[in-house]
Amino acid sequence: MKIQFSEKKLKEVQEIISHYPEGKQKSALLPVLHVAQDEFGGWLDAPVMDYVAEILHILPIEVYEVATFYSMFNTKPVGKHLLEVCRTGPCMLNGSDQIIDYIKEKLGISEGETTADGLFTLKPAECLGACGYAPMMQLGKTYREHLTKDKVDKLIDELKGAAKN
Repeated sequence: MKIQFSEKKLKEVQEIISHYPEGKQKSALLPVLHVAQDEFGGWLDAPVMDYVAEILHILPIEVYEVATFYSMFNTKPVGKHLLEVCRTGPCMLNGSDQIIDYIKEKLGISEGETTADGLFTLKPAECLGACGYAPMMQLGKTYREHLTKDKVDKLIDELKGAAKN
């Protein structure tokens, strides 16, 4: 099966690329990877990264280097809900390690793993830029702040309930 953006996403990618001078398409790599990750199931496998390289007229290794460097890109499948818990200094001082351990215990997974039902992936993150709200996690495009075990329980129950509907 050939990897290909939908017509809508391809137009979005072409718009992104148009913001950069001819010969400098590589500058569009980060936003194009975001579009690709969104389009192809929340993660970037080698064929998808090769496709991005082809579109940008760069070598596949240039895409792999970027996709594996930044934690915002997933190079293996993730659950429907990606729980990215910050574990940088301020969050750690406020209990992020305990929150991570609690989520691991509650969901029966380790860091980087996905629950058997495909709903949750736990991914520790480095600095999400919300130190004043520690401990915190990113869930999709939203932050969940001042985490406690009770807040984690409510969040997981809410997400499980939404999955049933």
